[in-house]
Amino acid sequence: MRVLLFHGFMLRGTGSNIYNVNLARALARLGHEVHLLCQDREVRLEGVEIHNPDIGGLLPVYVRDPYEGFEVKTFPELTEAELDRYIEANVAAVREVASAAGGIDVALANHLVMGPAILARAGVAPFAAKIHGSALEYTVKPHPRFLPYAREGMEAANGVLIGSAHTAQSLWETLPDVAGLREKTRLGPPGVDVEEFRPGAAREELVAFVGKLIVSKGVDLLVAAWPLVRAAHPGARLEVAGFGAYEDGLRRLLAALDRGDLGDAGEVARRGWGLEGGEERPLPILSAFLADPPAGYAEMAREAAGSVELVGRLEHSEVASFFPRAEAMVMPSTFPEAFGMVAVEAAACGTLPVSSGHSGMLEVSRQLQDSLPDEVGELTSFAVEPGAVEAIAARLNAWLSLPEADRKSAREALVETVARLWSWEGVARGVLAAAAGELEDLPRPGS
Repeated sequence: MRVLLFHGFMLRGTGSNIYNVNLARALARLGHEVHLLCQDREVRLEGVEIHNPDIGGLLPVYVRDPYEGFEVKTFPELTEAELDRYIEANVAAVREVASAAGGIDVALANHLVMGPAILARAGVAPFAAKIHGSALEYTVKPHPRFLPYAREGMEAANGVLIGSAHTAQSLWETLPDVAGLREKTRLGPPGVDVEEFRPGAAREELVAFVGKLIVSKGVDLLVAAWPLVRAAHPGARLEVAGFGAYEDGLRRLLAALDRGDLGDAGEVARRGWGLEGGEERPLPILSAFLADPPAGYAEMAREAAGSVELVGRLEHSEVASFFPRAEAMVMPSTFPEAFGMVAVEAAACGTLPVSSGHSGMLEVSRQLQDSLPDEVGELTSFAVEPGAVEAIAARLNAWLSLPEADRKSAREALVETVARLWSWEGVARGVLAAAAGELEDLPRPGS
């Protein structure tokens, strides 16, 4: 079968990029001819033909980050003329690839905008749409200008794949006037390569964070919690892997805590989103914590100085080597996530994922909890509300204090659960079925 995947971005670093790499590989392993349209000029995938549409050097994104060789704008920053040129260039590229391949049997469009609208206009094959959270939450919901493009794509798609029931509900509420949208929406979470993400030989008293360094990922909550963890476990370390517009703000928060300067830390919390380049809005949970910190917190923060390291951006293969060294991973996003992919990858390595208790992350935590003893299962999730800083610390301290035998048993349960519930070959088969409109055997959100 000839399969076309439309993904207008890179193939490294973020969730949707990694999704497309692994999906393309799985489809190729299943014997399909795979054509992947993206803007990555460096990645090569065995058995996959990669095409780079000529978009004139202007790369629209959902969250601003620099990309070498491109002028980068967020979608809302595009003029109408720029948006039209971007869509037209990609429609032409899709048609050209389909013609050169001798026709396409089925296709997948990634993101709510602009992939589905592009495939709808290209008209080369029946297609499914995969909804990643960023386009929905950062672009379409706050900017009604993009609703017509979202409607166009959703109306044309045979099937709509989402990572969680939370994302499905958000999508339906955003596009209530798209006929049949609920009926053709199916669960289609990402998968994990359990041959790549697997337990290692030795662990350190290490806690990990992997994600974009932007305010909505909530890394400030983990950093603020860290002195409470370090006070109980003086040998513990925290490594933060990622990149993004909030890195300077995060470094300022770390430096303030290293000095025990809660006044400057409070200023970071007050300026909040402004340190990411946006309008200054305070971070409410961090602000509340710093306004009334636990007794001795400033001294704990000074004593924890030097135990947190920002390790920069990791390639996906490096993340697979990073997690097995860690005892726990924290995913403290304050913004909705379509799926807890990082949590699943950590669990595949036997690393306890501690995730925010909402959106797709909560659904992952609940599935993992089913295989864990109650006292361990409850450590995998925390409420994002006042008290979240203390809740993160309490969960990490409880896990690090468990007897090794109990942690070993829990690790084995995590690894087994991931292998049973998430595999890329299963994801690939679901994509093909959704693109063909064969939805009967695909799970519905909430089922």
